[in-house]
Parts: sequence; structure tokens; C-alpha cells
Amino acid sequence: MGDTPRTLLKWLCDRDRLPYRQFEKKFTETGVRLFGRDPNNPTCGETQFRRWTGGKLVSLPGTVSCQILEAMWPGYTADQLFGPPPDVDPQAPAFDLEERVRMTAREAHDGADATAAASISDNTIDELRDQVVSLAQTYHKLPAVKAYEEADSLRMEVERQRDRTQVPVQQQELMILNGQTAALLAVAAFDLGYFPSARSFARTAALYGESSRFTPLQAFANGTLAYIAYHTGDATEAVMKANRALSYGGVGDVAHHRLHAIQARAYAHLGDVAAAQGAMQRSEEGDRDRRDELHDTVGGEFGFSVERLAMSNSTTALLIGDTAQAEASARRALSLLAAKPQADQSAHVRAGAAVDLAQARLMADDVDGAAEALAPVWNVPAEQRNTGIVVRAARIGRHLSQPMYHGAQLPRELRERIEDFTRVSPPYRLGPHVSMLAIEA
Repeated sequence: MGDTPRTLLKWLCDRDRLPYRQFEKKFTETGVRLFGRDPNNPTCGETQFRRWTGGKLVSLPGTVSCQILEAMWPGYTADQLFGPPPDVDPQAPAFDLEERVRMTAREAHDGADATAAASISDNTIDELRDQVVSLAQTYHKLPAVKAYEEADSLRMEVERQRDRTQVPVQQQELMILNGQTAALLAVAAFDLGYFPSARSFARTAALYGESSRFTPLQAFANGTLAYIAYHTGDATEAVMKANRALSYGGVGDVAHHRLHAIQARAYAHLGDVAAAQGAMQRSEEGDRDRRDELHDTVGGEFGFSVERLAMSNSTTALLIGDTAQAEASARRALSLLAAKPQADQSAHVRAGAAVDLAQARLMADDVDGAAEALAPVWNVPAEQRNTGIVVRAARIGRHLSQPMYHGAQLPRELRERIEDFTRVSPPYRLGPHVSMLAIEA
């Protein structure tokens, strides 16, 4: 697009197909998200945009403008954005072609669909369903900010199509899709540390599940409400929501694994060790050939892989003080993950299990072993350091702050590295301070 970029900012704008008007809109919206609707928020005129992207600045813009730009492209500093673009980008042609094909396909479909103005085509619903499935199945690869934006875009399109049809069957199908996008928005908001908004999105998903009589969505949403509750310090509410989620019929084995794992964590936060152990055991019981259209057919973020189950149970074991089970479950999670194709491996699961393994070793006073276990954590890209990873890492930092470690070099180095790791994470840079209640035994 256009001339050879002279700045990384220009390169990113070209890559993301952001001409001035789209850039200015995103810049303004990001400023509102960061600082509220303040009349003093900076703006960016077209001439200023040309100077910013043309490599003509003598010094960086104001601090607030730099913060907005860094929030628009997490992982890049203002210095990098106004610096030169990457010298070599071997993946760019493939990326640009893939993006162009995807956008052309959507535009062609939208154009054809517009001809059927009297009603909505079943193909339109099929296309929306495919897009929801694609987002759910690729969620683990995306920064939470990107996942949120894509889910919100899908939500608005589903709403637009609901306004175009009065056919009951189509209305119900679109309600289910609306609920699924709300559920994905809840997960993304949680990953960014916006717990109140995550709770609202999860309740919205539950309402759509109730209105459409789609119980798998109700079960998923109530499970999400349960883990939001224990992350915000309400263990009693978490147990209640987990139990409610398990009461719904018509859900498959994958859903039961997920919900029993959430239930186990809720009981652990409540201090009920026996109930937590029982729920962990039920979460790992063999399948009974039950499937449903959300956790299995859509899958992805709506699923619950065996390695994710093992990671979740390792955290629960830590909370109830069973370090042997915690280490065994964390090792199992890492082993199962390593056996999967690279494209299917989740950075969240790898980092979460690695931190749990490190915590189990620290509880046995094995600082060197903990440092070894943490090695994969440092490789998680800044934009994918979501709430779960940040919370677990902070738990390690607090453990290493105990008086027994004062003056020791390795614990100090690990603490400093954890501080650097979390400081650039989206929950710390873009959202409110992450609640640490979820990791306090």
C-alpha cells in the first residue's frame, strides 16, 4: 500500500489497512477507552498523521499521545513506532494476500446478500456462524485486544441481521450466535482484567442462552461467572454459579470437565479441601459419549482440552496445599501440550502450567528448579500476557518477597523479571489493576 514506509507506524497502518480516517477514529476511540471522554484528549489531524507516519518528527509527540499509540499496538513502544520499519518481513506478502482474500470474500458476500433485502438469506446465518466458529477456534492465538475487537464486530453484524428478519427460526439462530459472541467478549474482557464488564457480558450470554433455550450456552456462561467470582474474592458466589452451571441438561462431557474444574477451584478458594478434591476427581472422570453443539461442535475457546484441565487442576492443588498433585498436574499439562501441533498449542496453558510448576517447587524451597520451570513464561509475547498468566506470575513474585529470600541473588532476579514481565501486559497497560485475590490461599 503506497510508498515504502519510513516508520514502523506507517508500516503497521499499511498492514492493518488504516488510512487516515480509520486511524483517526481508532486513535480517538482508544483515547476514550484509556482516559474517558475528556475534552483534553489529544486528536490527530491529517497533516499531523502524515508527519507521524512520514518519519519527519524531531522528537516524540506528547506523553498521552504516545500512550494511546502504544495501546493501539500493544507490544511496541513509542520509540519503536516512530523508528524505522522492519528491514525484512518474509511473512508480509502471505499475510497481505490472506487478508485481501478474506476481505474480498466478505465484501462479495455482503454485496450478494444486499440483493435479498426483503429477507435474510440462510447463507448469511451460515457465514456468521462460520465466523463465530473461526474466532472461537483461533482465540488462543490472538491478543485479547484483537479477540475483543473481532468479537465486538461480529456482535454488531449479528445484531444488524437480527433487525432484518422476523422469521422465528432465524431469530433463534441469531440469538444463539449473539450469545456466543457475548461469551467470547466476556472471556476477552476477563483476559484484559476488566472484571465488571466480563461479568456483564457473561450475564448477557446467559440471557441469550435462556431466551433461545440453548442450555450449553447457559452452562458456559454460568461457568464463566463462577471463575470471575472467585477472581474477585467471592468464593461463595463462585460455588453457587458453578453448581448452577452443572445443573443444566443437554451438555456434553467436555462441558462437565470444564465445569467440575471451575467448581473445584471455587471450593478451594472457599477453603473446602474435601469438596475441591472431589470436584477435581470428577473433572477427570472418563467420558460417557455426551456431546453438545457449543463445547464440542464449535469448540476452541468453548472447549476444554485435556492439557487445560490439567493446568486448572494444578492451580487448584496449589490452593489446597497439595504440592505433589500440583507438580504432577502441571507436568502433565506441559507434556500434553508439547505433543500437539505447534499451531494448536496455547501460550496461556503453557505459561500457566509452567508457573504452577515453579510455585510447587518454590513451596519445596527449590528456587533453582522454579527458575528452570519459569523459562517458557518469559517467551510469551507481551500482548498475550493475559489475566491468568499475570495473576499466577504475581503469586510467584509475592512468594519470593518473603523475608527468607531477602539478600539472595536468584530470588531477587526472578522478582525483578516478573515485575518487568507483568508491567507490559495488557491488564496492567490497558486495563485496571488486576485483582490478586484469586491467588491468595
